[in-house]
Amino acid sequence: MTTADSLLSNGILSLSVSPLGAEMQSLRAASGADYLWDGDAAFWTGRAPVLFPIVGRAADDRITAGGQAAPMAQHGFARRSLFDLVDETPSGCHHVLRASDETRAVYPFDFALHVEHRLDGHTLHCDVRVENAGTAPMPFGFGFHPAFRWPLPGSGGAPHVVTLASGGSPDRRALNDGLLEREPLPGPFVAGRLEIVEALFADGALVFPNGAEALRYGPEDGPGLRFAFRNLPDLALWKPVNAPFLCIEPWHGTASYVGDGPEIAARPNSLTLAPGERVAFGYSVTIEA
Repeated sequence: MTTADSLLSNGILSLSVSPLGAEMQSLRAASGADYLWDGDAAFWTGRAPVLFPIVGRAADDRITAGGQAAPMAQHGFARRSLFDLVDETPSGCHHVLRASDETRAVYPFDFALHVEHRLDGHTLHCDVRVENAGTAPMPFGFGFHPAFRWPLPGSGGAPHVVTLASGGSPDRRALNDGLLEREPLPGPFVAGRLEIVEALFADGALVFPNGAEALRYGPEDGPGLRFAFRNLPDLALWKPVNAPFLCIEPWHGTASYVGDGPEIAARPNSLTLAPGERVAFGYSVTIEA
């Protein structure tokens, strides 16, 4: 097992991925500009964690699955787990996390969580495959949590906007101590446009169940980042107040609703894999030239 970061490059972009959480550490253009948040503990030590087997909080930070109850912190245990490096090329790497005695103590399933990063031109692809390697149905949620700089390099401090490709205005759910309120609220997008300002996040993340779609982030009159998502219906946007980054988070699953029980299978948009079944997720981000 290696504990060294995978250092990837295709001559246009370079990428560093840690085996701890299979988490990206940097995403740089040939100019040296780094588009990924650097993990400064003054705001948030994360950079781009992978969320499994839950997304968001559970009531009292406890879950039940497979007839077993256990404590589980927000966003699950994968982000704090050491992955094995399966394969590495100059422009790609493949890590896997498999069930262990430690994971079975809180999540009683045999699983394999494959995470692949790949550079292609100006685009980063991140693809994930979750496999049920056991003999019992396996409930879970999954999500990505990458943080990108705000403002982006070279933007000159121009206002940054998130623009939905459809021009839609998805409803959101308010957070109550990390759990979702059931009543939908009108979302802040206007004809698919949302300018990123501090006041948006005074009460925490903006969560849009079933609101994920292709989007763009950055200044409207300059280069930005274009995102596409695969099998990730939920979306969250988050930045701590005054933090110089924005998290753009596509998920399949969300935090529990206020008043819900601890069962993972009952969480919004959770999935359950039959024995031997697998499912794939992915997103891409393109740095506009």
